[in-house]
Amino acid sequence: MSPPTTRRRRRAHDPESVLATAVGVFNERGYDGTSMEDLARALGVTKSAIYHHVPGKEQLLARALERALDGLSAVVGDERAASGGPAIERLEWAVRQSVHILVDRLPYVTLLLRVRGNSRTEQAALERRREFEGFISRLVKEAAAEGSIRPDVDPALVTRLLSGTVSSITEWYRPAPGASADDLADALLKMTFSGLRV
Repeated sequence: MSPPTTRRRRRAHDPESVLATAVGVFNERGYDGTSMEDLARALGVTKSAIYHHVPGKEQLLARALERALDGLSAVVGDERAASGGPAIERLEWAVRQSVHILVDRLPYVTLLLRVRGNSRTEQAALERRREFEGFISRLVKEAAAEGSIRPDVDPALVTRLLSGTVSSITEWYRPAPGASADDLADALLKMTFSGLRV
């Protein structure tokens, strides 16, 4: 009786696991530095198996960026952001939601913040990201006009500092047991808004 043959067992993947793995590789190697061969190796499958789930690398990028951008677009479209309450409170709420989205979708937002507009997909993503930044800018200006932000602080600078502070989380934040997005948002809001409010 001949010994049983050992076959390499391939992992089964669905579109979600393919996307999650691809985002990890994109963040590690850079999108432009990642080949379909790299993705196949990370997934433990053949390149043709990836094509079963997605037409190509750029479609994976588009899906990943959409995951991050849909969260930010939801903040802009939320009625709490558009309500007639004080602009400073709506701004705080929007920043808090941004932190939650970043924590919940950390690999996807990290990828979004690293795109440079080298393809049509990246350009479209940057345009949507600018819409969100414009929304934050409008809230800052409204808060300044209402007298809720110190008059000696330039609203344009406030917008850049808030955006930069939230974006920097992708570079150092690593989820830890017991820590929550609320804790992180509370700390960020305390440090930034205590110096902004009149």
